[in-house]
Amino acid sequence: MLAHILLASIAVLSNFEGGSVGKVERVSPTHLRCGVEGQSDQDHRNRQASWYFFALQNLPKEPVTVELVDIAGEYNYRAPAYAVNKNTRPVYSYDGVNWRHFRDDQVSWDAARPSLVLRFRPQGARLWIAHVQPYTNQNLASLLDSFRHSPYLEQESAGRTVEGRPMPLVTITNPRTPVAGKKVIWLMFRQHAWEAGSSWVCDGAVRFLLSDDPRAARIRDRTVFKIFPMADPDGVAHGGVRFNRNGYDLNRNWDAIDPQKMPEIASQRRAILEWVDSGHRVDAFLSLHNTESGEYLEAPPGIRPLAERIFQMLKETTTFNPTQPLSDSGLTTSPGKAGRMHVGQGLYHDRELPAMLMEQMVEYNSKLGGCPTAKDRTAFGAALARVLAQAVQGGE
Repeated sequence: MLAHILLASIAVLSNFEGGSVGKVERVSPTHLRCGVEGQSDQDHRNRQASWYFFALQNLPKEPVTVELVDIAGEYNYRAPAYAVNKNTRPVYSYDGVNWRHFRDDQVSWDAARPSLVLRFRPQGARLWIAHVQPYTNQNLASLLDSFRHSPYLEQESAGRTVEGRPMPLVTITNPRTPVAGKKVIWLMFRQHAWEAGSSWVCDGAVRFLLSDDPRAARIRDRTVFKIFPMADPDGVAHGGVRFNRNGYDLNRNWDAIDPQKMPEIASQRRAILEWVDSGHRVDAFLSLHNTESGEYLEAPPGIRPLAERIFQMLKETTTFNPTQPLSDSGLTTSPGKAGRMHVGQGLYHDRELPAMLMEQMVEYNSKLGGCPTAKDRTAFGAALARVLAQAVQGGE
């Protein structure tokens, strides 16, 4: 009887930054059915069920089953869409710091429900589970604080979010060399809160660019990096998925600027255009995203030579694993619907800026021989910074 009481006491917690879980059903003392909370847009459409991050506490030493349910979603008005699917491999951690993917033999797919089923024997009393390894506002704050004395880093706020959080904008360059004549690269990460993999890429890029590596020093002498490291800090704080606190997709709506409903987009766009209007150049702009199994780069036709150079360099020298050729970003993501331009489309439409968008897969990557880890992402971030710096110099 005592054992049964202890088994029944498994707790499911999400009361921490980035935490998210939906309805929890206790099928048995060692079998939990956990809903993916998901998030819908301002019109109650396009439900995204691509983020969960919760802790299990008071785990027994016996095998435990966790089913991830309520995973059907809608993407760009097309349903059903499944971000959690048979190829998904969630991550787990016993300390909240070191993460690993569940093994194939610990994961199964129930197509009838549908649900992703995790079966494992706990190695500790507390376990964190997430879609991908989390990267929170606190992670970013710690990163930037560790470089607060660097002469090559300038930190500012581009504006405020719906809930009043500052939106960081960092500049990395050598201030002792004049900006005039330097190439300028803008980077944007985490427009969608669930896409923590992009933040790990940002982390790796920032660490490399501010390092003592001679290659980084040469880049700082010749290049200015302007970086939005956390485009949706509200969403990241709340364990959101794709939309700001008013329900708007921050990688759409770049043709429907509204400072009240979408202060994030308005502030970021203003910072970019003020830079341009003050006489500065933009040699490349890249927003980085995550998706399930696709990996690609898209760009407007007007910057094809630059995009081709970047695409080939990434393909040949990094773990970038394209699942399709370099593609045309087009005019909008949803023809006939207002407010559907993503950041690259909007910036090219407004000012013909060389704006590109990259997606990276979270599922199995054949170049890596597994699902990407945070270590893989940070290594790619350093490589991405080197490739972009070289590409805008004309491949020198």
